[in-house]
Amino acid sequence: MDDTTQQEWTLEDETAAERLDRVLARLANDLSRSRLQALIREGQVTVDGTPVLDPGRKVGSGARIALQVPPPVPAEPQGEAMDLVIVYEDDDLIVIDKPAGLVVHPAAGHESGTLVNALIAHCGESLSGIGGVKRPGIVHRLDKDTSGLLVVAKNDLAHQGLADQFADHGRTGPLERLYLALVWGIPERRRGTVEAALARSQHNREKIAIVSDENERGRYASTHYELLEALPSANPLASLVQCELETGRTHQIRVHMAHIGHPLLGDSVYGSGFKTKANRLTDDQRWALTALNRQALHAAVLGFEHPRSGAFLRFESPIPADLALLLEALRA
Repeated sequence: MDDTTQQEWTLEDETAAERLDRVLARLANDLSRSRLQALIREGQVTVDGTPVLDPGRKVGSGARIALQVPPPVPAEPQGEAMDLVIVYEDDDLIVIDKPAGLVVHPAAGHESGTLVNALIAHCGESLSGIGGVKRPGIVHRLDKDTSGLLVVAKNDLAHQGLADQFADHGRTGPLERLYLALVWGIPERRRGTVEAALARSQHNREKIAIVSDENERGRYASTHYELLEALPSANPLASLVQCELETGRTHQIRVHMAHIGHPLLGDSVYGSGFKTKANRLTDDQRWALTALNRQALHAAVLGFEHPRSGAFLRFESPIPADLALLLEALRA
């Protein structure tokens, strides 16, 4: 059965000539402009009954435009049933409280068992297609061993709307991303901002490095932090800090906090030089840190504007059990 859908419009008289892809972006606003451009190039759009393959073709007053949208093809990753903590879900998006240890997207070495595999299975037919493929739209990611809140789009409209907000990093919109982290040492200033460009390390491709702003490889990155608690209070070795992202680069919080001398507890990649501090922990504290077996980072708050309704949605995730255990041990 062919589930291709067709929509037709006739432009009003006095409509000024404009690019076809821009006109369609207004008329078929549930599809992204890049998706519409692809459909035009595939011959799925006609103007006055004739296929047009150029997205830049000018159309104007009285033009009859028809758009065919083929059914989305199945996603290449296979769906895999998996228990998910779903915080919110509607026809456009889903918010997940991701556990530590879960990879977000299939990649070399992680072709299955990822959040994308789980979402394909969970969402099923409610995935109307991102770019013509029945797949969830990932607009931001969390490291495998970072826990917390993640929003995923189910369709083109939601994907475009959310992607625009995350690309803007909340500078002009309501996007809010707050993380809780346990770091070694006590920051000198209770509040501060780390501004340091980041790039893939040339010496170790698994790591992100601080680079000069003038270096073309570097991408601007900014993290705001606030000291919440010194741990333990009597003779503090560590701190509970809140980090707010102004940008969202790979490993950003981990690299920035290490850069100012306060790497995350449990971070074997960027905090390996702090073993002497770990030796000063009590037996219970060392046990809790070993049991954590990951960086002490949790995406605790996520707020954004719903891409369809415009309503502001804000979600909070409690500290997971492994991180709470370490926090309580450090307070003792």
